Amino acid sequence: MLKKVIIALLLVIALPFIIALFISDSYHVERHVVIEQPVEPVFSYIKHLKNQGNYSTWEQMDPNMKKTYTGEDGTVGFISTWHSDNPEVGAGEQEIIKIDENKRIDFELRFMEPFQSTDPAYMTTERVSQGTKVTWGFHGKMDYPINFMLFIMDFEQALGDDLQVGLNNLKEVLEGQKN
Repeated sequence: MLKKVIIALLLVIALPFIIALFISDSYHVERHVVIEQPVEPVFSYIKHLKNQGNYSTWEQMDPNMKKTYTGEDGTVGFISTWHSDNPEVGAGEQEIIKIDENKRIDFELRFMEPFQSTDPAYMTTERVSQGTKVTWGFHGKMDYPINFMLFIMDFEQALGDDLQVGLNNLKEVLEGQKN
């Protein structure tokens, strides 16, 4: 009987490690919103990382987070660093790594707490009949065996919801500037 219990216990412990072997170690999240403004002022606003405090879900989770900046905002090489005691916000930095004016801005997110990871993110703008379509995207990677979390949690939904709230906030901010 004891032998069967030990074998069952070992199987329960090993199962997540076995499942993780067959699960993707990466994910991609993307959301968009249409803002009733021309592309140029929308892009000009989103390329400045300091403006994220006005719309980013994560920045709004902790208004007391410590932030520092290096370089000239809105240009390649600008770095925004944050540190929060809120574990949902954590600590890290975001660097602008590429700008295709009025089309796309690419960031590198370097998370330090509560986990360490370096992931690419981006925002794009596209002229549409109603104004400007803004897309916010994020690529993530979870090494084995942590990638098992992708099996039990819907990261696409959780992160996607946060991106969508941020985009909705951005729409409110930028459309409020029309008045």
